Amino acid sequence: MDTPQISAPSRAPSSGVVHINTPHTSRFTVVGNHLTQHGELSLTAIGLAAHIQSLPDGFRIGIRFLADRFPESEARIAAALRELEAHGYLQRTRERLPSGRVVTRTVSYNQPATDASPATAPQPQPQPRPVRPAPEAPAPAPAPAPETATAPSSPPDSENAPTPVPRPSLPQPQVPDLDRHRAATDLLAGLRRHEPRLLLAEDDVRRLAPAVAAWLERDAHPDAVRRTLVADLPEPLTHPAGLLAHRLTTLLPPPLPTAPVREAAPRPEPLQNCDSCDRAFRAPEPGHCRECRSDLMEAA
Repeated sequence: MDTPQISAPSRAPSSGVVHINTPHTSRFTVVGNHLTQHGELSLTAIGLAAHIQSLPDGFRIGIRFLADRFPESEARIAAALRELEAHGYLQRTRERLPSGRVVTRTVSYNQPATDASPATAPQPQPQPRPVRPAPEAPAPAPAPAPETATAPSSPPDSENAPTPVPRPSLPQPQVPDLDRHRAATDLLAGLRRHEPRLLLAEDDVRRLAPAVAAWLERDAHPDAVRRTLVADLPEPLTHPAGLLAHRLTTLLPPPLPTAPVREAAPRPEPLQNCDSCDRAFRAPEPGHCRECRSDLMEAA
């Protein structure tokens, strides 16, 4: 049985980091020091570049997908991607496929591409335009369009992958309201009191608060919103913010219907005292009651 070889410095420095290196034999990625020790990239961008370089060809690296995977917000991830583009580690171009669908093609470079141009990036194979058969002949099935590539080459089976369905955006309130937004923020931050697994980062609370405010705007009681978010959580719960975003979007209640306006009951005529018998009766103006009017008509 082989003993793993561990290399350690023969003489430890008096201060600073000390490396204990074990050789990797599987599941490792070679990353250059020009990236890990880059003098202008942020730590977020360096870590994101290392993560992207470790992914297989065809893996999704959209901003929303990464925001659900990591605690950083969508804004911070988007800024890191722009940094990697500016320094030649990433290239993103929008292309229109023969089917008419617009996709984003992403190319990752393990060496900074200073002269990267669309011509150097791998291009998808053009799809032949399907020929319309004669009426009596059966129509051949058209070839599926290629999916979005996320690395220098597309996997052999990427052409048969299903088209990804775009995720719906988080609901937003119709009318901004500071008190309602504050109540939504408190509700999200306090979920961990009812379910410890729903411990959210501050960026996630800010991102999800408008969606909760949209529920409150539709007259959903805060207790009902809380019960909906904490009920029947999966096991294990790996991405609580992504689960809450899904529930807030797909389970959004409709607005309450407008209550019908009730017609006011007609007011009764005021009471009057009969000029002849002084009996009370209802009439719009003073005069005689019904019996006295009948007597007067008979006497006439």
